[in-house]
Amino acid sequence: MIRKSALVAAAALAVGPAIAQEASGDAAAGEKAFKQCITCHVVVNDAGETLAGRNAQVGPNLYKVPGRHAGAVEGFKYSSSMTDAGEKGLVWTEEEFVKYTQDPTGYLRAYLGDDKARGAMTHKVRKEEEAIDVYAYLVSLGVHE
Repeated sequence: MIRKSALVAAAALAVGPAIAQEASGDAAAGEKAFKQCITCHVVVNDAGETLAGRNAQVGPNLYKVPGRHAGAVEGFKYSSSMTDAGEKGLVWTEEEFVKYTQDPTGYLRAYLGDDKARGAMTHKVRKEEEAIDVYAYLVSLGVHE
């Protein structure tokens, strides 16, 4: 049986070159703001080095999230709404990341056109600038190729 995450990953590879990722925020400010995220997220590179966080595994590893399809971390159990968004083509650009982190459930409902869609992320980034800075920080740690 093929897992949905494997299908999403295959689809991501099939679409061609990665979308160029630029960040308009302040990575240093984003590093400070990311401290709110480490309760659930970690950034671990391909060599297994922890770049940020404390190995929390409530949320997916955010290494190379910029430019990656939603729901594509192998082995992570995403909500069905996040998996559906990835299958529909959601890629984490700065714009999409900022909108999602400010209202995860509302964003997924709008993106999927489904009033019952739910995001698993419970924290909401209150300030748009903070979300932009966190994205810039994540870009500084690595982008999806």
